[in-house]
Amino acid sequence: MRYFLECSYNGAPFHGWQIQPNIITVQSAIEHALSTLLRQPIEIVGSGRTDKRVHARQQFAHFELKTPLPDPTFLLFRLNHFLPFDIAIQRIFPVDDYLHARFSATSRKYQYYIIRKKDPFTQRMSYFFDLPLDVAAMNTATDLLFQHDDFKSFSMVKTEVNHYHCRIMEAHWEDRGDELIFHVRADRFLRGMVRALVGTLLEVGLGRISVADFEQIILAKDRQKAGRAVPPDGLFLMEVTYPEGKLS
Repeated sequence: MRYFLECSYNGAPFHGWQIQPNIITVQSAIEHALSTLLRQPIEIVGSGRTDKRVHARQQFAHFELKTPLPDPTFLLFRLNHFLPFDIAIQRIFPVDDYLHARFSATSRKYQYYIIRKKDPFTQRMSYFFDLPLDVAAMNTATDLLFQHDDFKSFSMVKTEVNHYHCRIMEAHWEDRGDELIFHVRADRFLRGMVRALVGTLLEVGLGRISVADFEQIILAKDRQKAGRAVPPDGLFLMEVTYPEGKLS
């Protein structure tokens, strides 16, 4: 029987989502907790991987059990007391066997947080960047993302993918004065894509490259043409969507 769990986490203490030997990741922490409480080996499959120090407001994963859980609510209670405070499980619920946390997802949304005024309380959840920015130009450049679907220029070079095509569904900058937020939703993301996009769009905001230059970077399909990747601390996985009516 297949179960989904919905979780959120502060990525600062972890070496990303994906399980790796001899280091603590979000996946390894949840698998250890589930295996201990259910007294059987449990492996989970996430909707996607987040890198070291990247956070999630909403992440989904699925796992398999031979027999139904007698009380998912009680397991939820026990998990949240077992796991470190940096991980919170929101829900555990049964789903159809064909529903896959990763491959059934229809979109994912990320937000990247920039603070423009020094704040010691948000340093592990945002990127401090106080140089003057032309946010209007950044939004004009961002609009170009809807006109393209190959984002190789913003992908890490060493990554195992068959193609670099993504369909951008939402992308814009929200200016809150001392806080600047980049919103982006797509059917899939390449590894490092959001951080490279933000870094390149900041170059537009600084006037170092033009909006036309930004489009040429997209067309170049060359990571060396794009800007630097911004630090991971300000990046949040905000939402993962599935076909309507498929989640309980």
